[in-house]
Amino acid sequence: MTSLATIPAEAWYEAIPFADGVALVHEPWVPPFFRCNMWLIHGRDRDLLIDAGLGAVPLRRHVPALSGRPLTLLLSHTHFDHIGAAAEFEERLAHPVEAPILARPTNAATLFADYASGSGDAQMFLGLPPGWDARAYRIEPAPATALVEDGDRIDLGDRTLTVLHTPGHSPGHVSLWEEKTGTLFAQDVVYDGPLVDDCYHSDIAVYVATLKRLRSLQPRIVHGGHFASFGPTRFRQLIDAYVQAKGG
Repeated sequence: MTSLATIPAEAWYEAIPFADGVALVHEPWVPPFFRCNMWLIHGRDRDLLIDAGLGAVPLRRHVPALSGRPLTLLLSHTHFDHIGAAAEFEERLAHPVEAPILARPTNAATLFADYASGSGDAQMFLGLPPGWDARAYRIEPAPATALVEDGDRIDLGDRTLTVLHTPGHSPGHVSLWEEKTGTLFAQDVVYDGPLVDDCYHSDIAVYVATLKRLRSLQPRIVHGGHFASFGPTRFRQLIDAYVQAKGG
């Protein structure tokens, strides 16, 4: 039985402004390996949010920055820590390969099955969401309202982001590249922590090919789906280490 304290809903999320009209929205009571970095990108005409966290606490209700302006949600992939609150958003973008899971997000398909007994709570949390019961946790179906593929462009009015299909961690994983600011929103394809390639639908050979492709980019900053953001040197170090370790 876990002895973790229950955290009030109003204290569950935190929004941290970065440069270039970007803010990090995250759940500070979740350790970095499980804590999804949700990136809010401010545009002239609308905002874009990348990913939707665990969803154990209503997201939009408790993050003021997610209200008052037109907002589109992009799901980088459909693991449970990235799609929990997806149903709260009216406009949802996803890659076609991930769309079936988003429409029917079972615990097995979203990888939550390993934690559904509640035995992993001490690993997954620093404090518990109000009313948390891992055995009762379910992600509400949130079918994609539009599909995105490699090379598609998302226009926010005064800034445009290019969709990159970055499979390996999951087959329909997507990242976003903003050439104007040199910003790569990499999510789970590369972050400054242990990269995961042993999920039921991961593919190491595809992962290596994806990272080799990404290495040709010249990012000024990389925002990952977990852990802290980093610069171009660390970007190349992380890619080279993974590729070398996997014999690529």
